[in-house]
Amino acid sequence: MNTTSLTSPSHSLTPQERKGMWLGVLGVTVFALTLPMTRMATGDQSDPQLSPWFVTWARGVIAGALSLVYLTATRSRLPAAEHRGALLLSLAGNAIGFPLLLGWALRHISAGHAAVFTALLPLATAAVAAWLMHQRARMAFWVYSASGSVLVVVFSLLRSHQAGQGFTLEWADLLLVGAVISASLGYVGGAKVTPALGAERTISWVCVMALPATLTGTWLTWPAAPVATSAWLALLYVGAFSMWAGFFAWFRGLALGGALRVSQTQLLQPFISILAAVPLLGEPLSLTTLIFALAVVATVFLGRRAAAPVAAKGQR
Repeated sequence: MNTTSLTSPSHSLTPQERKGMWLGVLGVTVFALTLPMTRMATGDQSDPQLSPWFVTWARGVIAGALSLVYLTATRSRLPAAEHRGALLLSLAGNAIGFPLLLGWALRHISAGHAAVFTALLPLATAAVAAWLMHQRARMAFWVYSASGSVLVVVFSLLRSHQAGQGFTLEWADLLLVGAVISASLGYVGGAKVTPALGAERTISWVCVMALPATLTGTWLTWPAAPVATSAWLALLYVGAFSMWAGFFAWFRGLALGGALRVSQTQLLQPFISILAAVPLLGEPLSLTTLIFALAVVATVFLGRRAAAPVAAKGQR
């Protein structure tokens, strides 16, 4: 392969690479809207809508039903026994842990607040991968990871102080930390089997394997009181798009445009979440939130560069 054209400053994107970039942006936008849409589905303390438990189970049912159709249409084989452990880890993290903890947190904090925390997700995923896969990371990576974590803590303390609660961490912030860790574990579990199953089949099998739990949970937590139509529409979005269709656009974008190039579009995600919350939820656009989101994204950008493996001597 000719690598000169890939590293040349004058290299322009091919039509396939450009399509990959746009699919990557589409996937990131779908994921970014998860925060305001989840907040719309659950409501807040003053105007609660769907229970976070119900949102977690019901979005899994929606994604599971779509996945079942896809796997049947593509005549996909059942995962091998050696793949089920990683799929169960992804199920626990991505299908249950992340949406449940996020849903409860968003009952108490704004989507913009949550976006600053979830901006750490790429670094958290890399850290979990280094731990579970026994990969050695450069010291600079850990320094940037720690810096990003400190920024998030400072942001939370500052927001708490501005709300008149003193310099204390809100319990909702701990839920967000748990959500980020859950998603990171789920992503690493999925990454372990993606080379064997394919990206689209991996997320689809995760959703299908979760159906016994999600169907039961949906039935047990079905809302007894009337709920706003907007909450039902938001639930449909997080089930059909955030938990399923978004991954198709994202994985296809990575394949067409190149993982290293397209993955950088993730840096847009917290800003899209913050901006989308303004028209969707009526949240004010906070300069403090934007500044901390930018600072955290900077640590993610630098940390991901530091996480790249050291090239062997003589290689470029």
